[in-house]
Amino acid sequence: MMAHDYDLFVIGAGSGGVRAARMSALYGAKVAIAEESRIGGTCVVRGCVPKKLYVYASQFAKSFEDAVGFGWDKVEPRFDWPTLVANKEREISRLSAIYQQNLGISGVEVIEDRAVITGPHSVRLEKSRREISARVILIATGGRPNRHKDLPGHELAITSEEAFDLPKLPARIIVAGAGYIGVEFAGIFNGLGADTTILYRGQEILSGFDDDLRTSLHTEYERQGIKIRCCEVFKKLERRGDCIVATTSGGDEIQADQVMLALGRIPNTDGLGLDSVGIPLGKKGEIEVDSHSKTSVDSIYAIGDVTDRMALTPVAIREGVAFAETLFNNNPTVVDYDTVPTAVFSQPEIGTVGMSEEAACRRFSDVDVYETKFRPMKGTLSGREERTMMKLVVDAESQRVVGCHILGPDAGEMVQLLGIAIKMKATKADFDATVAVHPTAAEELVTMKVKRVRQAHAAE
Repeated sequence: MMAHDYDLFVIGAGSGGVRAARMSALYGAKVAIAEESRIGGTCVVRGCVPKKLYVYASQFAKSFEDAVGFGWDKVEPRFDWPTLVANKEREISRLSAIYQQNLGISGVEVIEDRAVITGPHSVRLEKSRREISARVILIATGGRPNRHKDLPGHELAITSEEAFDLPKLPARIIVAGAGYIGVEFAGIFNGLGADTTILYRGQEILSGFDDDLRTSLHTEYERQGIKIRCCEVFKKLERRGDCIVATTSGGDEIQADQVMLALGRIPNTDGLGLDSVGIPLGKKGEIEVDSHSKTSVDSIYAIGDVTDRMALTPVAIREGVAFAETLFNNNPTVVDYDTVPTAVFSQPEIGTVGMSEEAACRRFSDVDVYETKFRPMKGTLSGREERTMMKLVVDAESQRVVGCHILGPDAGEMVQLLGIAIKMKATKADFDATVAVHPTAAEELVTMKVKRVRQAHAAE
């Protein structure tokens, strides 16, 4: 057998690549990982982590207002954007260093360079111009924002990557797109005091989510002052003096200090050398893999957003675990993509797991739907009108809960545990038999009695 420099060479040190590298090394493999940017990838450096920090920052204005109803003196707080940016940078630098330290502790060699595939078992390091061989190559290069280069004036816009490090907080911003990233950043900028507009080509925000979640968040966002313009897209962007003027498909002109494009993400496959080994790409440029994350080349695998299977950090991590188990622990493992819980850190946030009502009606003959809307207890004294919405979707025949959807404070925390129950195929009777924790919002999930029956033909 031909000797190689490494048993495993990983390209990309994001969440998925790091987990795969560390576990493979712990199972005895000789592993190296190459990263041309900062260790930690999108989630740690320019995604989930800094975004959540900014969500926290944007919520304090409401907290100061709410405190008055609980007896606290009214204050006039002052927000300093540069302080937030600097503190965010310190935290992600700390986390990136921990990622690098943990790789070293696990025995993984970290190479700060861009790696390009040159053969089934070989890569070239661009800066050092060194050729390296490996028995197995794992691609974990993630994705990048779609900069929509066919839009005239697109160079005037920012994406989620630049949003974290703007020199100052914009007074007016337009966010194009209304998926996870679009609605989250709209909530952040609005909470920090910016005049915020969402522009979205679809009929309702958050395509793919349960319809009641979508309409409820739309209502709450407009209540907070966010302007939402659906069924519209940009025709062009242009600079006029100190502002950007966005012309919409409806012919309107909107002035803003910043325009943010949140129009999806593109797999990072450009310049990786995949054509040299004949690995085909999908329509979005994603790497096509089988259930074990193997490409068309037996020695080359891919995980995470670069495969465009389910673009969520915890899923990439799970794919990294499955890869290491399969290749280096003699334990063939596949990832179960069914009933994956997820959260949208909008304001209020969303937690969801399982099927939407619409999807359930396409799957089952009859569906029982339990739902409730209520004012959170905190709002009774603060005076805030924000509503919480909860919904259980149940297969009428088996009485199994096949979907759960929450809009409200701490929805993400709740849905993590609900994901276990739904993964275990809990029934509505199981929910009903669980004693409520009082007083909490979550108790509504085990006390809902009012239902409506939705027949499959009603969704057609």
